[in-house]
Order: sequence, then C-alpha cells, then structure tokens
Amino acid sequence: MTGEALSDVHNAAQRDGCPTLYPLTFTPVLRDYIWGGRNLERLYGRPLPPGPTAESWEISAHPTASTTVDTGPLRGRTLPEVLAIYGVELVGRRANWALQRGRFPLLVKLLDAEKRLSVQVHPPDEYAIEHENGDLGKMEMWYVLHAEPGARIVLGLRRGVTEETFRRAVAEHRVEEVLHSLPVKTGDAVLITPGTVHAALEGLIINEVLQNSDTTYRVYDWGRVGADGRPRPLHLDKALDVLDFQNIEPGVLPQQILEDRDGVLRQSVAHCRYFVVEKVTLTAHSAWRGETNGDTFEIWGCIIGEAQLEWSAGSISLPAVRYCLVPAAPCRFTLRAVRSPTVLLRVYLPPPES
Repeated sequence: MTGEALSDVHNAAQRDGCPTLYPLTFTPVLRDYIWGGRNLERLYGRPLPPGPTAESWEISAHPTASTTVDTGPLRGRTLPEVLAIYGVELVGRRANWALQRGRFPLLVKLLDAEKRLSVQVHPPDEYAIEHENGDLGKMEMWYVLHAEPGARIVLGLRRGVTEETFRRAVAEHRVEEVLHSLPVKTGDAVLITPGTVHAALEGLIINEVLQNSDTTYRVYDWGRVGADGRPRPLHLDKALDVLDFQNIEPGVLPQQILEDRDGVLRQSVAHCRYFVVEKVTLTAHSAWRGETNGDTFEIWGCIIGEAQLEWSAGSISLPAVRYCLVPAAPCRFTLRAVRSPTVLLRVYLPPPES
C-alpha cells in the first residue's frame, strides 16, 4: 500500500472512530526450517507445535508472516492493518521513508540455531530494489540470548580472501577455509551490514533486529539436503554481486554505558541508519520512565527476568522473551522490574542525519 493510500485509510479510520493507540503485543509467527530446535520451549517455556521451530517472528509486518495484535481493542488486527489505519501515529515522523513505501520499517525475530544455518549474505537496498521486485535490502543486528559452550558464528572473511579464492573454495567444499569464525557468548551482539557473509552455527538462540525484508542469498549449505531430500537452492551469483570483500574479520560490538543511576544501567548495543538498539538493565523493583513524542515508535523486549510496562490507561506483563511495540503517538510509560533484576532490549529509529 502506498503512503498516499495509507493516508486515505487513516483518515477514514479516524472518521469511523478507531480506538486510541496503545502499547501493542503480538502473537508470534513460527517458521520450521531444518536447522531449528525446541529451545524456545526448553529455555523460555514457549508452547511450540510438534517438530523443530527455527524462527519466531515476534513483531512483523512482512507479507509472508505478519503478526497479529493479541490484547486490547485492536486484538485480531495484523500489524499491516494497524499501520494502514494509524500511519505516522504508529511509526513516527522518522519513518516517513517507510510510509512512502507502505511498509513498517523493522522486523524482530528469535532464531533457534539448534543446527548451523547456511552461509549467506544480504543485499543493500539499491541492489534489492533493482533485482528483487522492488523489495528492500537487509541490515540486521544479532544479540545472543543463549550460547552453548564453544558457540561460534561466521562473520565476514579471513584476511587475503578474493572473489576468485572465495568462488573456488565454495566449489571445492572448502568454504570454512575462507570464512571468519568468531566465538560468541550470551550477551554478545554483532551488526551484520549488507554484503557481510555470515552464519549462525550450532548452539545459539539469537534475537534479531532487522529491516523489514526477507531477502537472503544462500552461498553454501554444508552439503545437506532439505525436507524434500534435495539440496536447498544456492544464489552464488547474486551473492558475489553484493559480497563485501573488505569486511575482514569483524568482532562483537562494544556495549558502551550511556547511563548508570537509580538502578538503571543503559548501554548502547547497535546504531545504524535503520535502527538503534540499546540494552537496559534494571535492578529488582527499579523502573525506567520513557516517553514517545511522535518522532519514532519504540520496541521493548524483555530478555531476562520480568518487566511490567505501564501507561496511563493500562499495563502489560513482559516475561522473557516477550516484545511490545510502543507507538510513536505521544505516550508516557514506565517499565518496572517485577521481582528480580531484569534485562530489556530497546529498539527505535534514529534521526535522519544518523
């Protein structure tokens, strides 16, 4: 839906007396790829269907897997429907570029990498728009919620790798020789820029924040087959078009302290042109007081402990791992640690100059 159409629907909705916006929680959408497991159930008590669950899309307006509001007057509405009704009141002025495309700007997922993911790369916007029917590229951040001892990810290339040596290594099934393998632990975070070759290896649960895109070019799949018994398709030519051979052996992100007072520790996790991610740690019974002013929505996810999100007209419980979308329309809210120290991720859109 275009920005103009969104505005028309929004105006009609206002005439029809739609409810005032409020902090929204959603029913996740589950995806069952071959590398998934049942760790969201084992570690977080999530009810799961039979078989492996690879991804849980927590807040999504992507057409392949849109999440549905699960509480309050908007219960039963999908996130794209809420966006169509409320437009800038939901996402804020900083998201005008996304509204013009009729898109919610971000996507939040959980990944359960019981087995290793394929080696893959994502395109930048310009390439995706041209080659993927106008879809967007993908910038993403991984925050490690849980890591088994010895867990690693693939992130970038080893020093000295060229397109020729990379292509030969893939063809000869020696791809691990050219990939940078990075040890990670619970609490680590990495920024995966478009063009960065990457893969989550075994024994990880990851909180992923990314552009609202599902465009992925699979480079290598470790010689395995899909559920149909056939090798999963690769996209090597497109991957090589966008692969960044200058991204050599990157590391985890430093988590700089931004604030430390009154039981609240706030740290920077990731900052790019598409999103900002912070980590907020609350001591038992302490509180964070926030406010939206029309510039940007905020997404809050509790990852350790339990928080209570309160505003003037209600409250929502956020156990680990649950996420809430606070609309951009002016709202004062409080996040309170219920019984024990609590850790939350805060996601919002940066100013345009960022």
